[in-house]
Amino acid sequence: MTVEAPRPRRRRKPASNGVVEHLSTAERAALGKAARSKVPRSSHAEFQPATDRPDPVGLLMKQAESRVQDLVPIRYGRMAASPFAFYRGAALIMASDLAPLPVSGLRVQLCGDAHLSNFGVFASAERNLVFDLNDFDESLPGPWEWDLKRLAASMAIAGRENNFSGRQRETIVRATVRRYRETIRELAPMPNLAVWYAKLDIDAALARYQEQFKAKALRRTERALAKARTKDSMTAFAKLTHEVDGEPRIISDPPLIVPVEEVFPGVDGEQVVEVVADFLRGYRRSLQTDRRHLLEQFRFVHLARKVVGVGSVGTRAWIALFLGLDGRDPLFLQVKEAQASVLEEFTEKSGYASHGERVVAGQHVMQASSDIFLGWRRLEQTPEGDGRDFYVRQLKDWKGSAEIESMQPDGMIAYGELCGWTLARAHARSGDRVALAAYLGKSEVFDRAMTQFAESYADQNEADYRALADAIKTGRIQAQMGL
Repeated sequence: MTVEAPRPRRRRKPASNGVVEHLSTAERAALGKAARSKVPRSSHAEFQPATDRPDPVGLLMKQAESRVQDLVPIRYGRMAASPFAFYRGAALIMASDLAPLPVSGLRVQLCGDAHLSNFGVFASAERNLVFDLNDFDESLPGPWEWDLKRLAASMAIAGRENNFSGRQRETIVRATVRRYRETIRELAPMPNLAVWYAKLDIDAALARYQEQFKAKALRRTERALAKARTKDSMTAFAKLTHEVDGEPRIISDPPLIVPVEEVFPGVDGEQVVEVVADFLRGYRRSLQTDRRHLLEQFRFVHLARKVVGVGSVGTRAWIALFLGLDGRDPLFLQVKEAQASVLEEFTEKSGYASHGERVVAGQHVMQASSDIFLGWRRLEQTPEGDGRDFYVRQLKDWKGSAEIESMQPDGMIAYGELCGWTLARAHARSGDRVALAAYLGKSEVFDRAMTQFAESYADQNEADYRALADAIKTGRIQAQMGL
């Protein structure tokens, strides 16, 4: 992943009058050093909850107002499983906590929810297995520190979940942050196109880190990667469908999977088909021409609502089944609602008219290789009456994620380094990597500060988790466990 540094190129920077301004490498580095003098790297160690800090459970309840109410208890139940599960659903809470903290003023395209479980492997368009960020529901421009702090804290929280010692957690977090810092510095002098094309092929990464894995862990990782390569529309078709009157239909498994005719029993089937057809016409226009042509070779068959993730539970998510050449040529697309980013309240509103387009744009900027069917559509009329934004991608395309609970410290160190490299590459594509490299510097001052922050925030997360557990116990909120 280290490339010899070529001659630096100039980058474009938007000026206030709309004209693109070009700064020299020296000018960009000066911006980073100036930011360091205003916001010392050591200041990122600080975390003290504000005296007027909002009630964390209250924030979750407010967020639930726009969601499918019958599904909200499932979200609370999943978050109540453990402090790490709680953290996965607490992006809004952490955004509120990060907003008053010091930032350097250097901005990038943010993932918005860059915890370690939102990294994983999937197939590139070239059919290689790559490691990258894979969740962009909250993506928005903002301070780069917010993504890195969310990642660093997730490492500390996962380490606690696995009963790692304080020293072990410190080593894991510091390795993650160090890899981020060093990668930004490696990418800073590289040509723009070289940065844009940089990606992490998982087979090459595994070869690099295999000495850090014990034989048993290495075999487990290789099995997980082999399993990821089997997760596609064909395996989903075998698992999720059965035949009804000679035509495949998605199996009902309420409340996690509910066919559309059961979600809206009073709505005429032809009306549903018409709404889906209208949605597909608009969605296809968001795709590249070649991919639009490919999609048109598939016939829509069936639709079902599906509960996904932890933080996303309650937002409207659907799976759509299509058939291609014959009954052995399925395609599953996931149609997921895109609501306003949790970051909007604390940084800036999206510049896109549709939040679906916002998510897709953020994903294209940050990912090295995105799903070929990634697109978006705003639906002005739904069976629920209100207009809503959605984005679309394949349900399964060699997708796999790390088994965090089975990791040993050495494995989590290696995984943290993969995440740190990936996040740095994503930020370097959209932000001023030269200025950021100058800000981060060569020393480990920043690494130590972030390690301290991560442990402090892990303490806060545990307190918030207990607040959720208390709210469930007292009946303030209802939780459905085990789903």
